[in-house]
Amino acid sequence: MTAPTQEHRPNRVAPRIDVYCPADGRLVGSVPDLGAAGVAAAAAELRAAQPAWEDLGPDGRAKHMRNFLDWILDNEKRLVGIMQEETGKSWGDAGLEVAMCVDLINYYTSHAKEFLADRDIKSWGAAGMTKNLRVFVRPYQLVGMITPWNGPLGGPMLDGVAALMAGAAVLFKPSEVTPLTWTEATRGWLEDISAPPVMANVTGGPETGAAVVENVDMIMFTGSTRTGRRIAARAGERLIPCSLELGGKDAMVVLADADLDRASSAAAWGSMWNSGQICISVERVYVEAPVYDEFVTKVTEKVRSLRQGMDPDESFSSDIGAMATENQLSIVERHVQDALAKGARALTGGKRAAHGLFFEPTVLVDVDHSMACMREETFGPTMPIMKVADEDEAIRLANDSEYGLSASVWTKDRVRGDRVARRLEAGAVNINNVMISTFQLPLPMSGWKTSGVGSRSGGAAGMLKYCRQKSVVSEKVHLKAEPHWYPYKPGASKLQARMVRLLGAHDWRRRLGLSPRSR
Repeated sequence: MTAPTQEHRPNRVAPRIDVYCPADGRLVGSVPDLGAAGVAAAAAELRAAQPAWEDLGPDGRAKHMRNFLDWILDNEKRLVGIMQEETGKSWGDAGLEVAMCVDLINYYTSHAKEFLADRDIKSWGAAGMTKNLRVFVRPYQLVGMITPWNGPLGGPMLDGVAALMAGAAVLFKPSEVTPLTWTEATRGWLEDISAPPVMANVTGGPETGAAVVENVDMIMFTGSTRTGRRIAARAGERLIPCSLELGGKDAMVVLADADLDRASSAAAWGSMWNSGQICISVERVYVEAPVYDEFVTKVTEKVRSLRQGMDPDESFSSDIGAMATENQLSIVERHVQDALAKGARALTGGKRAAHGLFFEPTVLVDVDHSMACMREETFGPTMPIMKVADEDEAIRLANDSEYGLSASVWTKDRVRGDRVARRLEAGAVNINNVMISTFQLPLPMSGWKTSGVGSRSGGAAGMLKYCRQKSVVSEKVHLKAEPHWYPYKPGASKLQARMVRLLGAHDWRRRLGLSPRSR
């Protein structure tokens, strides 16, 4: 079910990038490596098309976005099939990305007019008494989006819908590992629904990604902290804004009064969904001692029962699929071997499969913070579990990380849950759930520490980040001159100084300009 290789084509023959299925190694498609020249050509065309797109207004743009939603639903099986082939996901894991697309389009098309509306601002102080204050917004003309390999459809949509609905043109650069799904989505936008040419898909390797940063007015990047640092540095040199969603090492804190059936089910799904290749995956679990053994037993049984493989279309006969790359599989293998060498035990799983890029769903116990699996981002189907004495130790260990993307806390006590959530150093905390905050579009998704800069979603903020704000001041009444304009006059200037004191000071001595008391 290979995608057609529809993409922006510069006036040259570009080298090709072959795409292989991680589950069985077969060639499933190829895309051109467009490089800097291809990116520059695409950027020029997008800039030419953007003004008309902005002029459509939120309602006009929403019509095209909803046509795109219809196209996604009409082509759901094809898109999920392409995605599955290039990522090795299970059908169920891949299908969830379509649900994300539907929610994103419906949310931003429903709220764009409200989010982008001119805002009246209440005036402040004497100088504002005769003024009307408003804020207008205009989109950045060209937004660049560099997206990772773990969400070929959901990743670009997570940020792209908001930017397009803001009125920007968007230059997408998907990962060279999984470019086929978004290539097909872009083709559908341009050819099947004949939407305005304000979306371009530039495929290629690192040179192509670097060229995107050079050609846009604002950059949104999702990926590794290492690459994010380089992008932020270059954006700073160009003086363009950037928003970065980077790595995570998300902690799950299970307290003694938690619902262990629900918590163990959440841990199994939250650590294994998409083979753990999600920035908000559960990557480490801290369990209070009184319930540690019971929790470990329950979660191990659930992880051991997971079905692994790339299942036939729409069969839902597998739960989790393959790793996306050999490099990522090697990282997972290194983390597990390091843990075992330092005294950890694998209660289930613990090794790679004989064929394909599969790593067995793995539960590790007897782990500690000397092990890579508790310190570095694993991004794989592992669940290291550590026993802790109490709530304070769980929080201390959860915060003992360079990352701070999201976390979860499990307790039946609402007050206790809020208390722990406030102390955890993460941009989002789920109480009695995992990962769900990311899909609540009115909430901001922000990374603390090295997990990112800026945020995505967050209601209006998720759209306004792709806009420039413009302050507009107009007059309520017509005056021939402002009191502070030239020429300065002694009487008027002294009166103005007295008014500043009268209205601005906080005690009557200073309001009346009386001499200060001797000290």
